[in-house]
Amino acid sequence: MPFTLSAPAHSESLIKKSRFIGCVEPMADRASAQRRVAALRAEHPTATHVCWALMAGGHSAANDDGEPGGTAGRPMLEVLRHHDLEGVLATVVRYYGGTPLGAGGLVRAYSDSVAQALARAEKVPLVRWRALRCVLPYALEGWLRRELEAQGARLVDAQHGNGVTVSLRVPETQAEALVARINDAGQGRIEWLEDGTESSREEP
Repeated sequence: MPFTLSAPAHSESLIKKSRFIGCVEPMADRASAQRRVAALRAEHPTATHVCWALMAGGHSAANDDGEPGGTAGRPMLEVLRHHDLEGVLATVVRYYGGTPLGAGGLVRAYSDSVAQALARAEKVPLVRWRALRCVLPYALEGWLRRELEAQGARLVDAQHGNGVTVSLRVPETQAEALVARINDAGQGRIEWLEDGTESSREEP
């Protein structure tokens, strides 16, 4: 099961007079990550490098920010991948201390900065939720509410007209089974409208 983080966590280390300030935090997509990195640059205007790595599905990315290729962003991304994280941004701000670390030293420094921050972070399960909408007979509303509670799903909205139009959030792993149970209970009287998938922490 993939995990994300409940809150940001930080680390700081001094290696051959270079200062490394690490941070790991929940982050949904690349645009949000880039805004966060821009904010870090503003907070640390005299820093030599602000390297980052984002593990977020199709939005995943890594940036060395002027360090030799493959010595910063990619190793940071590998640490996130090793911890089975999703929706997490890792950043490391470096103030150069005047002594070169070499490629191997840089890889270790950036990897360790992220690992040390993760050691202070609280990991929480990442649940993929499916949004479902359907129209069902009034007679089934009470049954559906009880069924949702049993399945760990959520009733987001219920509108009453000719039937009851309900919006649901269901853990993706249970969505197909729940749809089948609703269809069985409805005996052909269920009208499905739309659905979608999203990721969030354990709590919807």
